[in-house]
Amino acid sequence: MEDNERLTEKAFSNGDIYVGNFKGVLPHGKGKYTWSDETFYEGDWEEGKMIGKGHIVWPSGAKYEGDFSGGYLHGFGTFTGPDGSIYRGTWRINIRHGIGRKEYSNKDVYDGAWKEGVHEGSGRYSWNSGNKYIGNWKGGKMCGRGVMKWVNGDIFDGSWLNGYRNGSGVYRFSNGGYYFGTWTKGLKDGKGKFYPAGSKHPSLRKLCSTLGYDDDDANSLFSHSSSINTEESRIQKPSVKRSLSEKISGSGFFRSSGRISHRTLSLSDNRNLRDPAVKFICDNSSCKLSHVSNEGQSAVQDESTVVFEREYMQGVLIKEEVRNAELPHKVKQQSKFSVKEVKRSSCVDIIEGNRSYYLMLNLQLGIRYTVGKITPVPMREVRASDFGDRARIRMYFPRKGSQFTPPHHSVDFYWKDYCPMVFRNLREMFKLDAAEYMMSICGDDGLRELSSPGKSGSIFYLSHDDRFVIKTLKKSELKVLLKMLPKYYSHVGEHENTLITKFFGLHRITLRGGRKVRFVVMGNMFCTELRIHRSYDLKGSTVGRYTDKDKIKENTTLKDLDLSYEFHMDKFLWESLFRQISIDCMFLESQQIIDYSLLLGLHFRAPEHLKALLEPPTTASNPESSPADDAFLFQLGISSQAELMIPPKGLLLVTHEPRFVSTAPGPHIRGNTLRAYSIGDKEVDLLLPGTARLRVQLGVNMPAQANQRLLESKVDSMEVELFEVYDVVLYMGIIDILQKYNMKKKIEHAYKSLHFDPMAVSVVEPKLYASRFINFLRKVFPEQP
Repeated sequence: MEDNERLTEKAFSNGDIYVGNFKGVLPHGKGKYTWSDETFYEGDWEEGKMIGKGHIVWPSGAKYEGDFSGGYLHGFGTFTGPDGSIYRGTWRINIRHGIGRKEYSNKDVYDGAWKEGVHEGSGRYSWNSGNKYIGNWKGGKMCGRGVMKWVNGDIFDGSWLNGYRNGSGVYRFSNGGYYFGTWTKGLKDGKGKFYPAGSKHPSLRKLCSTLGYDDDDANSLFSHSSSINTEESRIQKPSVKRSLSEKISGSGFFRSSGRISHRTLSLSDNRNLRDPAVKFICDNSSCKLSHVSNEGQSAVQDESTVVFEREYMQGVLIKEEVRNAELPHKVKQQSKFSVKEVKRSSCVDIIEGNRSYYLMLNLQLGIRYTVGKITPVPMREVRASDFGDRARIRMYFPRKGSQFTPPHHSVDFYWKDYCPMVFRNLREMFKLDAAEYMMSICGDDGLRELSSPGKSGSIFYLSHDDRFVIKTLKKSELKVLLKMLPKYYSHVGEHENTLITKFFGLHRITLRGGRKVRFVVMGNMFCTELRIHRSYDLKGSTVGRYTDKDKIKENTTLKDLDLSYEFHMDKFLWESLFRQISIDCMFLESQQIIDYSLLLGLHFRAPEHLKALLEPPTTASNPESSPADDAFLFQLGISSQAELMIPPKGLLLVTHEPRFVSTAPGPHIRGNTLRAYSIGDKEVDLLLPGTARLRVQLGVNMPAQANQRLLESKVDSMEVELFEVYDVVLYMGIIDILQKYNMKKKIEHAYKSLHFDPMAVSVVEPKLYASRFINFLRKVFPEQP
């Protein structure tokens, strides 16, 4: 039977009305549908669905005009909210997605990329006060590289994370001064340098010009805003009647319900940002000190070579030195991992020596290929045949591409993936999503090369989200890992709290000429939202285990003799730590491994009594918590009257509440939540007042008190230590587990450093190494009574 288009009006029993063309029993062509609540759509229809151009109006006053597809807002269109806000841009299935511009009701404007309804990608946000941010966004928050310019001329150019200044950055003050340093969650944190106004050193001018500043563009005083967080708007959400033919069939359109079925669609107003200049009142812990320091700066502004070397801890200035020295010729931007920017290079540059760059590209191509190949294979238990050198995937990657590989901008190479099924199961065991793993390492943001922390000569890469570290291996190390892999697989499966390095993949690249480069992918032990202020590589030895003071930089990993602290922690946390260290050392001993280390990271909390000196008098004199404090505690699941019975300090242990902390597995630790003696053998979270609530796991977010062991020779030092006791958060893991005891030179070096006679080495020596290692750590972490 032939369907004919016809124009008619149809009234339904529930009050809905459709006027327009039909094709059979379905709306088709032009038509207008009015719901009983007075919402109406007018535009194109195709067999019962809104497809094409049209506009829809809600009783609240909200309206949309643009493209529709399949009953959804899809394509390009303009949405006007009931509050007068206007979004003009692309949509995907009722969600803002793509490029668009939104003018908020308060006159704020965002112009840039959107993803799933929030700002993501590159974009510009202008507040009604005149402040502007241009840069990268993620999840609706400023994240990545970005530039903030305040209405008074202040400019910050640097890294952002979750709406806060976080990482390296340059701040130019209103009087022309500069501060080069690092921030954590909006607060100055770590070492930095301040150059007063009038500094004319050529290297300083060169750096500023590379950032796009000229002398007329930088008038900036440190803004008091450090966090520009997004918040959900309170605007009423209009409901869109969508998917009009979702329940429509050719014979039952009118019979089934007597009306066109529709569902409610959420069109949230997507988030507007608070003005940074309005939201934040003073830089809490750094504002007053900054003003005090600036008073002294004005007196020496005329000296172009004067430099203020400063060190901050959560915004608190703990050290300042005035130097009248020349600036270094090369000013490098500091970062948490001493990261070098990886730039695209031509093949000529690659062949002539930029080896690291094309190794990175080859690594990404290979991992993308093998993870994509192994992931669809059904999950199964590993077999003996899945281990060893013969369990592998091999592939040739010509530059022009092949039937199995894509074309690329690197050089031709051969790829080998060792034990793919084993590492696939390990990633599953460590609760890593295959797609996230691939995007973290192989995404468009790429990898970053790290400066090697040791003398191994290895190349290190860090994933763009800091979750994974990739290290080149020697052939002997690869053999050790392959031989150890079956027992390693069993060990990490049986002990979820293990501190031993997590391995996620083992690969080899063969370049033209036969050069082979081997890689292992590991979890980053220092992937944390807190800043790692100091890191130590501890072996329990003394010979050669120190760092020359002249070579110590902010990101230098220090050694045993550099450690001047001992750490005191909760009794049950201590027991859990040393129970697992003993188990892990027994495993390494069984594999005849020596020369391993405990990698220890310290996050220092600013002393509370110093913070109190910086707070406004009205705040400091009021012993009761403010509404803002109560609101913060409420968000963290804490009653300010019930649970905080511990005297105020930098760290608080509270009963674990899964809904208030992230329980997502990290790249290094996936273990259970630890129990603490101090709160009655209950699972605990770590509460950092004013900062966050964190889940306490073995080697992750472990609170402790660091007692500094001051040396007598330090009396003559020019530096003055302000404190003897610190609150710290510890991060740790056992690394360098690929050295076997039967390597003669390695044995001699290891046991000389441990005061053993190399001639006395026997088959039980790994046991002695483990014993010395544990005994040393017991001195660093003394047992609590």
